[in-house]
Amino acid sequence: MRTSPVRRLGQGLRALFAFAQPLDVAPAQPYLADDLLALLRRMKRSEQIHSLRVLRDLLAEGPVSGDLGTAALLHDVGKSHYPLAIWQKTAAVLVRAFLPRLFHRLSQGDPRRLLERPFVVAAQHPTWSAELAGAAGATGGAIWLIAHHQDDAELWSEHAHYAELLRLQRADDLN
Repeated sequence: MRTSPVRRLGQGLRALFAFAQPLDVAPAQPYLADDLLALLRRMKRSEQIHSLRVLRDLLAEGPVSGDLGTAALLHDVGKSHYPLAIWQKTAAVLVRAFLPRLFHRLSQGDPRRLLERPFVVAAQHPTWSAELAGAAGATGGAIWLIAHHQDDAELWSEHAHYAELLRLQRADDLN
């Protein structure tokens, strides 16, 4: 599932003004034990708000399992390895949308290099997020959803968590 560059730019604007938005992690508490909640709190404010919005939208459409709730809240925690500025996130979104070969090449680079970092983070954060969540005690189902939240969901149509993956991707793309 791909989100349009226009929608991603809207997400960037929301992130830019995250400082002015209230942050209430209470909805996360039923889904995150203390070590997992600590991961949520280590994320940038804008990413915490994004994750809470993903959870909110999932709850609005129906019941949310523990795995799905955890994945909604921690799918982007790997970005905390290399925090990005808005311009870096925007660059990664635009290059991925309009120059996919260049994005692929840059995403294989070194995240310690300033110009490669946004592309590496965009490509690798699902793996990093899953590793962090696993180390903090997330369940196998939550780890799987986090690790695959940017995959083409159709590759996993036979997987037990396919329906939850679709829900997670839809809510993530909307927020």
